[in-house]
Amino acid sequence: MRTRLLPLLIVLMAAVLLALGFPLAVSLAAAQQQKVVVDRIDDTARFAALAQFVTDRPTGSRRTVPDERLETLSRELASYYEVYGIRAGVFYRSGTPMAVAPGTWSLPPEGEVRAAFGEALLSRRSHDPEQVWPWQRHRLVVASPVIRDGDVVAVVVTDSPTGQMRSRTLHGWLVLGAGEIIAMLVAVGAALRLTGWVLRPVRVLDATTHDIATGRLKSRVAVASGPPELRRLARSFNEMADNVEDVLEQQRAFVADASHQLRNPLSALLLRIELLALELPEGNEEIASVRTEGRRLAQVLDDLLDLALAEHAEADLQLIDIGELTAERVAAWAPTAEAQGVRLVGQCPATTAWADPVALSSALDAVIDNAVKFTPEGESVDVTVSGSGGTSTVVVADRGPGLTDEELARIGDRFWRSGRHQNIKGSGLGLSISRALLAAGGGSIAYGHHEPGGLRVTVTVPRSEPGRS
Repeated sequence: MRTRLLPLLIVLMAAVLLALGFPLAVSLAAAQQQKVVVDRIDDTARFAALAQFVTDRPTGSRRTVPDERLETLSRELASYYEVYGIRAGVFYRSGTPMAVAPGTWSLPPEGEVRAAFGEALLSRRSHDPEQVWPWQRHRLVVASPVIRDGDVVAVVVTDSPTGQMRSRTLHGWLVLGAGEIIAMLVAVGAALRLTGWVLRPVRVLDATTHDIATGRLKSRVAVASGPPELRRLARSFNEMADNVEDVLEQQRAFVADASHQLRNPLSALLLRIELLALELPEGNEEIASVRTEGRRLAQVLDDLLDLALAEHAEADLQLIDIGELTAERVAAWAPTAEAQGVRLVGQCPATTAWADPVALSSALDAVIDNAVKFTPEGESVDVTVSGSGGTSTVVVADRGPGLTDEELARIGDRFWRSGRHQNIKGSGLGLSISRALLAAGGGSIAYGHHEPGGLRVTVTVPRSEPGRS
């Protein structure tokens, strides 16, 4: 979740910074250019004031009498060009120069200078030049009219290089970019802290949910940090877990108490049946049927008690050799199998795994008992132990009648038995107990077809301790 939330926050903050940075960069460039333009306007106004009192030269004549004002204007323009490197000139309405610096500069027939000159002839300062960006090598042209007695008699034109202005703009952009990068780093740090603060309770809640789902019902969420909504969620989750645990405990206690309380009257009932049987003829079918049903009911009560204990018992996990344990269970069931004419074959190499020895033994007993019970005389039951990757398995394959796909989907349900096997001894709880015992230790049990016929039961236990990476 953090890998999805963090990029979203970073993208949003980057978008905000860029949305603020681009207008600021444009404003910075515009401010630098405006500063230069204002300086050029002041310069052209000063030169216009000097040119205003220069005596007009008669048309078609060459001046022979020195004009002190013109000489002053020429010196000012030359000094201006030498100091700042900015071309400047005063041109008559006809375009002929009054005074220019450098001396070779003239009014071009077209371009920005000519356009600014023409605009100034209309008795107004030329419009602001187009924005010059740091990667452009354009020049700034500013023109102001020289007005005498209400008429435009000449135009002052300045043609400025933009190198220094572009350098200052670029420097400002670099400072702005560095500030954006620093702000982005701070924003990423804040996003990391924020997502960690928000998601820490979620991670704890997820881990606790997993613990409860795997049978550790005592696990609870520590309500310590995070947003108020998540803290309330953690408290509500703890209350829910307490209620669920109470309900499960009440259910377990009810099943255990019911099984225990029914045992005494059932035992008394079976005893009375035996007493009645003494007064009936030997081999009476009805009394034999009653005895069978009574014993079956007693077995159901015992299995119910075992199931209640299995579903709520804490697993005592140990690192054990399941090959050795399986070999012991095969040896223990071998006499029973031989009595029924079934061969019980075990391949049990040394394989370590984490499991509760008692729970695994009980589960194997139920599975092997089931396999031997349904295998016809003369057939075999194969028990194979193997280990690969992170799990170890015990596979019990029989040659019995097997189950259909629909029956495989229901096997392991409480009290469920195939309609074809109703006459075979059993309560329908043995495999449910096995599943509960294995789940408490992180194990599982699965069922499938065994070719060419029969049932294949796979018991799986972890090779690493559950709860550790």
